[in-house]
Parts: sequence; structure tokens; C-alpha cells
Amino acid sequence: MYSTTDLQLFIHTADLGSLSNAARQLDLLPATASASLKRLEQQLNTRLFVRSTRSMRLTPEGSVFLDYSRQALTLLSEGQALLNAGGPVSGHLRLSMPSDVGRNVLLPWLDAFQALHPQVTLSLQFSDRVIDLFRDPVDVAFRYGPLDDSTLVSQELAASRRVVVAAPAYLAKHGRPATPKDLATHNCLLYYLQHGLFNNWRFYSGNPGKTPIDVKVRGDRMTDDAAIARSWAIAGIGIAYKSWLDVRQDVAEGRLEILLEQYGGEETPLNMVYPHRSSMSPSLRALLAFLRAQFATLNLSQ
Repeated sequence: MYSTTDLQLFIHTADLGSLSNAARQLDLLPATASASLKRLEQQLNTRLFVRSTRSMRLTPEGSVFLDYSRQALTLLSEGQALLNAGGPVSGHLRLSMPSDVGRNVLLPWLDAFQALHPQVTLSLQFSDRVIDLFRDPVDVAFRYGPLDDSTLVSQELAASRRVVVAAPAYLAKHGRPATPKDLATHNCLLYYLQHGLFNNWRFYSGNPGKTPIDVKVRGDRMTDDAAIARSWAIAGIGIAYKSWLDVRQDVAEGRLEILLEQYGGEETPLNMVYPHRSSMSPSLRALLAFLRAQFATLNLSQ
């Protein structure tokens, strides 16, 4: 594998447009520098530079790899500085998270994280609205489902999928749906997501990837807070379609029952999302490692 010296030489050569000048800056012999760059291109199996007698110009592939090389060295430098400092993690983090998983899963863990790192301060926003990380005053967001914006960096924390749930009291009064189509005759509890009212529930006959089954559902209650829809379900008012992470404890303790278990729901992995790899501060890095360790302790099987 290529070394940090290889990456440093590559970056200096790109910045200076000259391998010999880059070698002088890094105090390398010209032959050593040439061998280093050749080794890097061989390991990547691509040409990084277009060479001429006077200069070296990045290829399109070299331009892409340059950004990642800078980020890699920045992260290594941050990690080394953190280890060398030997001091406590500190800083202020502004977090946005879905209302249900935020209050019931993440909040107690964030309390525990601050107990470990008392010099970290947190600002918490609970909302099912998808915030704009480039415009809103938020450092990192927790989001369900695949990432739409390819300009953001996403770290998956836990796999999950949607499940249909209802309280025993509701089922005793209204019966249990046998197929997704039966939901059209039930009171379904609705909430708003990024693209509007979430009233088109998708299922799969078997595993995801097969032909989807879409059901347009209706209900007498709607909210912009998905945690309220869960509360309505627990109260026996109707049927909810929620992420397994949100309702797993309710199911385990008998407040809710899973319906239509033979049909797969939409996958809703929980991700930590932030604008740039360069925005990954030591405090955010510590939080990511802490939350991954916490999620690893959960039994997320249904």
C-alpha cells in the first residue's frame, strides 16, 4: 500500500507542477521521488499526471484522487494531534435528528457521551424535517433512509426497515390486516416527511428488490412529528408504519404488535450525515465512534 510520503509527494507535485521541485521540498532524491510516484500509479492502476518536458499536469483521475489525498492527510494529522495532545475531547456540536429515534434512542446515549466528555457541549434539534446542512446552523444530522444528496458525507449507524404496528386494543376492535391492500380499510396514522404527507406505504412480497406493493392509505390524524404518530398507535387509535428502531422497545414490551410480517417494509438505515470530511472534528469523530459502539449492543433483528 502507498505511504504518507507517496501522498505528500503526489500533492506537492500537483501543487507545484514539477516532480523535481516537489522532491526538493520533501528532501527526496529525484530517483526516489520518481519511483514513489510510479509506485503510486501502479497501485492505483491509473495515470495521475500528463507529463511534458517542462511540467506535469493532473489527469482527470489525478484531480479526483488529489481531493481524497488531501482529506486523508488532514484526517491523519488530526488523529495524530489528538493522540499527542492527550487531553479531553472538547467543542460544541449542533445536532439534528428525527423526533422519535432522537428522544427514545439517541438522547440517553448523548447524555452518556457528555458524561464521558464533559467539555463537549451539545445543541439538539428534534425534527422530522430534512434540514439543509449547508444553510442551517447544524453540524451533523441523523437521517433515515438512503442519502439523496451525493455532496454530503454519510456514515451508517444502524440497519433498519419500516414495520406496520398497532396496539392490541386496536386489533381487538378492528381486526388484523392480512395483506397490505387491507390497510386501505383501516385507520392509518400519517405524518409528514421531506416530500409531503407519508401516505403511500410500500411493501415487498419477500425481500426488498422484488416487485413493490404500494398502498395509498388514509386516516383521521396527521402530524408533522412522527413521534406523535407512534403515541397514537400505542393508544390504540390506528395503525402506524414506522422504522423498527422507533418501535422495537414497544414491541418487546407488548405495547405494539407487528403486522404483515410476511411482507418486507422499506429499508430505513439510520445515518449520520455531515457536509464535508474536513468538518469531521475530533469531538464529532468521538461521537461517531461512541454511537457505533452503542448501536452494536442492540439486537435489531425482528
